[in-house]
Amino acid sequence: MLRSLLALFAVAGVSLADDSTLKVKVGDAFPDVAVKATHIDQIKQGATEVSIKDLKGKTVVIFFYPRAMTGGCTVESCGFRDLAKQFPAGTVLLGASNDSVELNQKFNDKEKLPYPLLCDTEAKLIKELGILAKSGKAAQRITFVVDDQGKIAKIYDKVSVRDHPKAVLADVKAMAK
Repeated sequence: MLRSLLALFAVAGVSLADDSTLKVKVGDAFPDVAVKATHIDQIKQGATEVSIKDLKGKTVVIFFYPRAMTGGCTVESCGFRDLAKQFPAGTVLLGASNDSVELNQKFNDKEKLPYPLLCDTEAKLIKELGILAKSGKAAQRITFVVDDQGKIAKIYDKVSVRDHPKAVLADVKAMAK
């Protein structure tokens, strides 16, 4: 009996610590977790870290990708790059992964990405959102649109890397009307 009870608590503890199950929904406040970023001066002068609180008053698109400089991540990131100027004024685009600042900086430079890349190296934000890949080694490919008050306006958890940036652009434009 005691063994069964302990097993039940162990299972419950594992499910409570599951960082691969989405922990937020539309309407929730986006977690205010500060992380390092490439090209951070584009959004916060003289800073070493940025959080959603720093972007209040702006619409924020944060697309998480598993690994910088890989095929799907490059297609998606370049899709956002190619559409960046079409997003409404006051929109901040951010890519995000748990890659190092150095790797994301190489990615930024190689692909000429015009927006910062968040470097959640300790996966604090990733875990807070519940978007750690089942492998436990990377972020899931998920995008969040956060409104000017810091609330989640849209979540994209089914992403086609080629078409996704266009869908996000259309939705953000519709929000701006």
